[in-house]
Amino acid sequence: MLFENDIEMFPTSYKEILQRIDRIDPVKYSNTRNYKNGAVSYLSPYISRGVISTKFVFNELIERGFHAERMEKFIQELAWRDYWQQVWIHKGDAINSDLKNSQHPIANLSISKGIIDANTGVDAIDKAILSFYKTGYMHNHMRMYVASIACNVAQSHWKVPAKWMYYHLLDADWASNALSWQWVAGANSQKKYYANQENINKYFFSNQKDTYLDKSYGAIADMDIPDELVDTVHLALETSLPHKQPIEIDESLPTCLYNFYNLDPNWKKDKAVNRILLLEPSHFKQYPVSKNSIDFMLKLAENIDAIQIYVGEFKELSEAYNLKKISFKAHPFSSHYEGEEEKREWMFSVQGYFPSFFSFWKQCKKELLPIIITS
Repeated sequence: MLFENDIEMFPTSYKEILQRIDRIDPVKYSNTRNYKNGAVSYLSPYISRGVISTKFVFNELIERGFHAERMEKFIQELAWRDYWQQVWIHKGDAINSDLKNSQHPIANLSISKGIIDANTGVDAIDKAILSFYKTGYMHNHMRMYVASIACNVAQSHWKVPAKWMYYHLLDADWASNALSWQWVAGANSQKKYYANQENINKYFFSNQKDTYLDKSYGAIADMDIPDELVDTVHLALETSLPHKQPIEIDESLPTCLYNFYNLDPNWKKDKAVNRILLLEPSHFKQYPVSKNSIDFMLKLAENIDAIQIYVGEFKELSEAYNLKKISFKAHPFSSHYEGEEEKREWMFSVQGYFPSFFSFWKQCKKELLPIIITS
């Protein structure tokens, strides 16, 4: 793996983030991405927090001289993030419920204690969960394994397990997380995704036998809930925000609002503005995240010169400090802000709702094709 001991897995200085982009090997990624030690980018926390965009990463790779055709699989993975965001924009709160199909069967509306305790009986998964609690990171392939066990083996409705994972992820992105869990559970896809022991052993270099997953996919789909997953727990997830402190506002200047999804240090960098990181308790009550996630966000915010932190609701901030000209970046979580909404930066111009990723990608590919030809 790129990181053998979990130390400095996700540095927070902008300089180090740019260095990480410089180390990406998008060609190697296409052949190794599913393996535990694959050449993945480790950029997702920075994209999710809005420090960098998918388009920024794409442009950097083109400037480094990578042929677009050879790194198409990597570009496609970036496009998945944009796709989930587009679904969220156009479906809104509907992504909080089964989007296309009703998940079935459902035995509980909680989460297996075996998953929470990293005691599922599948060694590679248990090790990954323990590491996840420590680092806030889980390999994408492993996320699918965990979701499959939670939803399709333990028969939990996807919502609570998805919120558990979102809570701990440093790359917490509600659209990507919720819609991916629905995809695994068959609520946002035509069929469920199942993992078996052979697949886990192959991609995570384990050699475990005789688990409840050491069966054919059909047998796994038909079996009863294993003893290791029967007991469930109800989660009480809470976010610990910084203590509210007064801020100083120059009323002669416009104000730029940052939030959990926008920590771009280059946004209006050369403008004289008030810069405020708005942390709304109502937002984190509905979508709680861990202390590790909050601490990571606050460290990333240090890349933004003269930023001040305000803990409170948008209307409370606006009225208390008589804010006149407010700018913010478009995002589903900032739709209630009032002021000048700036468009987000997408990798391609393709926007709108598409019923599947590949219908979305088909349109993106039309914009990619001229780049492939010229490169």
